[in-house]
Amino acid sequence: MFTQPTTSVERDPRRWAILAVICLAQLVVLLDNTVLNVAIPVLTADLGASTADIQWMVNAYALVQSGLLLTAGSLADRYGRKLLLLTGLSLFGLGSAAAAFAQSSGQLVAARAGMGVGGALLATTTLAVIMQIFDDEERPKAIGVWGAVSSLGIAAGPLIGGVILDNYWWGAIFLINVPVALLGLVAVFRLVPETKSPQGKRPDYLGAVLSMIGMVGVVYAIISGPEHGWLSAQVLLSAVVGVLALSIFARWELHVGDPMLDMGFFRNRRFNGAVAGAMLVALGMAGSMFLLTQHLQLVLGYDALQAGLRTAPLALTIVCLNFLGAGAKLLAKLGESYAIALGMTMLSAGLVVVAVLGSGPGAGYGGILVGLVIMGSGISLALPAMTVAIMSSIPTAKAGVGAGVQGTLTEFGGGLGVAVLGAVLGSRFAAQLPAGAGAPGSLAEALAQAGADPARLREVHQAFGNALSASQLIGAAAVFVGGLLAGLLLRLAGQASAETGKGTEKEAAVQSATASPRHGPPPAAH
Repeated sequence: MFTQPTTSVERDPRRWAILAVICLAQLVVLLDNTVLNVAIPVLTADLGASTADIQWMVNAYALVQSGLLLTAGSLADRYGRKLLLLTGLSLFGLGSAAAAFAQSSGQLVAARAGMGVGGALLATTTLAVIMQIFDDEERPKAIGVWGAVSSLGIAAGPLIGGVILDNYWWGAIFLINVPVALLGLVAVFRLVPETKSPQGKRPDYLGAVLSMIGMVGVVYAIISGPEHGWLSAQVLLSAVVGVLALSIFARWELHVGDPMLDMGFFRNRRFNGAVAGAMLVALGMAGSMFLLTQHLQLVLGYDALQAGLRTAPLALTIVCLNFLGAGAKLLAKLGESYAIALGMTMLSAGLVVVAVLGSGPGAGYGGILVGLVIMGSGISLALPAMTVAIMSSIPTAKAGVGAGVQGTLTEFGGGLGVAVLGAVLGSRFAAQLPAGAGAPGSLAEALAQAGADPARLREVHQAFGNALSASQLIGAAAVFVGGLLAGLLLRLAGQASAETGKGTEKEAAVQSATASPRHGPPPAAH
C-alpha cells in the first residue's frame, strides 16, 4: 500500500504572499459562478434567453470545468504549475471580457465554456502550488485559508452581484473579473515559483480524452436528470456514455506505461477514506444549500438577495474559523480520522437542526441560523482534513493530478447532492400534497390551483416544508454515515501504516544483527 512519506519543504519567505495571490485567483472563479445566479432574471429579459438558454449559461461552465480537471492537473504537473496558473488566469479574463459584451445567448454560452477551461486550470494549479510551497506543519493551515476563501466567494457572490446589478448593466458582473485577472497575472509572474514534475516520455492523450468524455457525460446526466427525467433518452444516453468512457479510462490507466491517473491510489485506504468524505461533504453542502434557498424564498417569502444574506452565516463561519486556524489546530490534536468524523457529524447535526427547527408551523429563521453555524463549524474542521488526506496520499510530483481528483470529486458530489436531494424533495412533495392541489412535485402549480384560499395555501406550504425536512434529514444521514466510513478507513490506514513501519524496523534490526558477526570488526585481543 502506498503511503506518502513526510516531506520537508524549504520555507519560502514569500509563501504567505504567494498564498494570497493564488487565493485571489480562486476567489475570482467562485465569485463569478455565484454572481451569475443573481443575474438570471436580467439576462432573460435583455438577451431574450429561454429557460434552456439560461441552463446552458450555467451548465456550460460546469461541464467544461468538470471534464478538464484531471487533464488540467496532469498538464500542470508536466509543463509547470506556474505556467498553467498564468494560462488559466489569461483564459478566464478573456472569457469574462467576451461574456460581458455578448450580444446573444449563444455568444454568452460560448464565453462561459471558455471561462470553464480557465476555471479548471485555476482550480487545480492553486491547490497544487500550496502543496509545493508549504511543508507538512503549515500545509493544513494554508489549505484551511484556501478553503475559507472559497467559502467567502460563495457567500459574497450574491451580495456583490446584487449591488452591481442595482447600479450597472449586467455585463459588469463579468467585466469586474478582467482587472482582477490582470492583477493576478502580474502577481503570479512576480511571486510564484515554477515547479514541474515531468512523468514519462509523452502525455497520456487517450486517458485525457476518455476522462473528459466520461466526466462530461456523467455530470450532464446528473445536472439534467431532475429536469428531463432520469429515464429520459438523453439522460440515459449521457449516463451510459459517461460510465462507459470512465470504465475504459480506468482499464487504460491500469495498462498504459505512463498513466495520467495512477489507479493504484485507489488501493490506499487513506486516499479512499478521504475521497468518500469529500464527496459526501460536497453532497451535503450543495444539496442542503439547494434545498435551503428554496425554503427561504418559497416558504418564508424572502427575495433572492435576502435569501443570499440569510445563507451567508454558513460561509462566514467557515471563513472565520479557518482564518483563525481553528481547523488546523484541531486537526493537529485529533488526527485526520477523528477530525473528519467529528466535522462530518457536526455537519450532519446542523442539517438536522435546519430540518427540525426550520420547518413546521411558526418556524422562522432562528432555527436555520443555528443549523447554519453548526454546519459551518463542521465543514471548517472536516474539509481541510480531507483535502490534506487526499493530497498527502499522492506523491508531491503528482500534486496537480491530486488537485484534479479533489476538484472532480467536489463537482461530482455537489451535482449529485442537488440531483438526489432534489429528486427526494419532488417525490415527497408529490406524496404529501392534498388531493387536486396540482401536478406532482410542482409547487408553482399547487399554489396556483390553491388560489386565494388560505387553508389550501397553508396545506401546500406545509407539504413543501415537510418535503424539505425529509430531504434534509436524508442528506444528514448520508453525511453522518459517510463521516463514520471515512474516519474508519483513515483509522485503519493509519494502523496498517504503523504496523508496516514496525515490521520494516524489525526486519532491518534482524538483518543488522545477522550481518554483524560476518561483517563487523574482529574481536579485540586480550
